[in-house]
Amino acid sequence: MVQERTLPKFDTATTKITKAEGLRLYEDMVLGRSFEDKCAEMYYRGKMFGFVHLYNGQEAVSTGVIQSMRPGEDFVSSTYRDHVHALSAGVPAREVMAELFGKATGCSKGRGGSMHMFSAEHRLLGGYAFVAEGIPVAAGAAFQTKYRREVLGDPKADQVTACFFGDGAANNGQFFETLNMAALWKLPIIFVVENNKWAIGMSHERATSQPEIYKKASVFNMVGVEVDGMDVLAVRAVAQEAVARARAGDGPTLIEALTYRFRGHSLADPDEMRSKAEKEFWFSRDPIKKFAAYLTEQNLAEEAELKAIDSKIQALIDDAVKFAENSPEPHPSELYRFVFAEDE
Repeated sequence: MVQERTLPKFDTATTKITKAEGLRLYEDMVLGRSFEDKCAEMYYRGKMFGFVHLYNGQEAVSTGVIQSMRPGEDFVSSTYRDHVHALSAGVPAREVMAELFGKATGCSKGRGGSMHMFSAEHRLLGGYAFVAEGIPVAAGAAFQTKYRREVLGDPKADQVTACFFGDGAANNGQFFETLNMAALWKLPIIFVVENNKWAIGMSHERATSQPEIYKKASVFNMVGVEVDGMDVLAVRAVAQEAVARARAGDGPTLIEALTYRFRGHSLADPDEMRSKAEKEFWFSRDPIKKFAAYLTEQNLAEEAELKAIDSKIQALIDDAVKFAENSPEPHPSELYRFVFAEDE
């Protein structure tokens, strides 16, 4: 059996998007895919080091959730698969690529690399190398929003936090403890489980007593939603509802997005654990191809317009690589900088 769970159906007829919205969603997904493809090329050419985990195939989740939020205002907490979350949050491709090259112009000043993207300006709370590490951090961000609004009386404190993590993290203690607190305190947070079926080399169905993660929300009296993570409009619809719920003070939501990574766990993974039939099943559901077809079928875009976006993004990625290659290395004199907080 290739697919154990039936992907939830989404009626696109119930969703209305403008041409501008459609092209924005498409461009964001293409940016993520093209960036990751270039990362693979650069990694194998020896321009990047360490572990690099790519996001290919999961673009509809990042785009659907983050593009439903307020860029630069709402918070995003990521994982070690964080490049595309950073891009969707508005971190310039130049800064993300430079970080991967370990350069001083990177969003983390070259100190974080692939797994530790961070940008205070873009409210990106960080990528986290340890599984489930970012979940309590995201709860802290959501708590400070609630505290500033309800205790300090700040009417502008209505930010929402989106916390991304994988299916493997849903078996960790931080998941259960944080969801419990978030529900008790009615925090303005969205927990987004990117269930790509595999926690490194462990099949999700073999690792948990309840494979349907969204149902775990019920024990916390929290809204739990299952969504087709290969359909950007479906993800966008549930994300918009969750964002509105959180911003209105009605508490958190657990979204389980059923998705798939098209590459191995990392670029060091030969990807021999997954069957050919399973991969082909998910490759046929490519979220970018699926959405491109939707846009043309609904007369929201001409094929030439989509190709123009593809070319535009490719030029942006090529520019990011040149910028990273020409950027300076972190200076040795700053080795110990940022270990402690600095006076402004």
